[in-house]
Amino acid sequence: MNVRRTAAVLAAVAVTGAATAPAALAETPKPSPSVALPSGLYGKADPQFDGVWRQSLAFLAQHTASVRPADKAVDWLTGQQCADGSFAPFRADADAACGSKTPVDSNSTAAAVQALAALGGHEKTTGKAVGWLKSVQNKDGGWGYNPGGASDTNSTSLVIGALKAAGEDPAAVRKGGKSPFDALDALTVPCTVKDGGGAFAFQPGKSAGGQRPGPLEPNADASAAGVLGSLGKGLAATGSEKDAGGACVEPGAATPKESAAGAADYLEKELTGGTHLMSVMPGAEKKPDFGNTADTVVALAAAGRPDAAEKAYGWLEENAADWARGGGPAAYAQLVLAAHAVGADPRAFGSTDLVGALGAQGPAPESQKDGSAEDAGQDKEKDEDGNSVWWIVGVGLVAGIGVGFLFSSRNKKQGK
Repeated sequence: MNVRRTAAVLAAVAVTGAATAPAALAETPKPSPSVALPSGLYGKADPQFDGVWRQSLAFLAQHTASVRPADKAVDWLTGQQCADGSFAPFRADADAACGSKTPVDSNSTAAAVQALAALGGHEKTTGKAVGWLKSVQNKDGGWGYNPGGASDTNSTSLVIGALKAAGEDPAAVRKGGKSPFDALDALTVPCTVKDGGGAFAFQPGKSAGGQRPGPLEPNADASAAGVLGSLGKGLAATGSEKDAGGACVEPGAATPKESAAGAADYLEKELTGGTHLMSVMPGAEKKPDFGNTADTVVALAAAGRPDAAEKAYGWLEENAADWARGGGPAAYAQLVLAAHAVGADPRAFGSTDLVGALGAQGPAPESQKDGSAEDAGQDKEKDEDGNSVWWIVGVGLVAGIGVGFLFSSRNKKQGK
């Protein structure tokens, strides 16, 4: 994640056909929102690439902390749905009918399904969304970010989480005889690959001539997503029975649980000092990757690696508060979900109340854990929702990005 909305940007960049990312644009100024911000929306940054994403993530995180979001916030999200059931990242005029040029995508739709299913009472909305997701499933059993786009680990895993949240059996959702788990298996790096066997790739790389798919490159971001997808879990996953791991099982022979274990092994090895991931974005390689570390905490907890998950969470608790303040609702939500995964108290994240800070990013929640209807945080953050989205947009505008994901505003370079 720095907040998974990089997905929208990278998908757009991929369509326009770019190749390599220039050196860091971390100092790129944040543009002002291009539209008037709806009163029910979380965050103050431009929502055109991540409005539905950050709203959905906020709802999921609040749900884990027994906080009910404001009705107008929920109404904004449900109002973003198109007639066919899909969601775009943001529609400024929700009363206007969606058309062929409306940029609907699997990630926004799947995230909205997970969030609304958690809240309950939105079966009609989630049912239509699931119907749309099924209609755009690829013949390999997976999903790409855009309808018809090549399947990737992150999008496929997100949809698996949405299907489970809506009461569907992902293994029974098939296209061309293939299930989503078949798609994930095809995106698993062979065990024979040194320093990455068992990991997930985002998508296949490019061959030397660019005419056919190339090798699968280990990707930490995709691996964190793939662990959850393989286990049939969503973004708000919790810890499971302890699993010590084992020998890597080759794709084609591995069960989904074995695939998850292989990716979890890879993630544990990737943690610097056992505590955090480092950025692999050009020009930022020496900086910690807070968003991907938070996602890795959730993945490791879900895969039954509590010791590794708790150690990484402890590092976040000591170091990630400033990142969250600059990252807005999705960043706070990521940390709340990490706390939930390891059974920690998100209201006592060092000296930060993550739940209160998240609530302060949008309209006052309807209710708190104690049943009170109070604002879940009085100090509004002034540097909200900067994420990495605009940095990635800047990268895309300059040179584009060879897609290597994502699923957060944290593009993990392939080949890591």
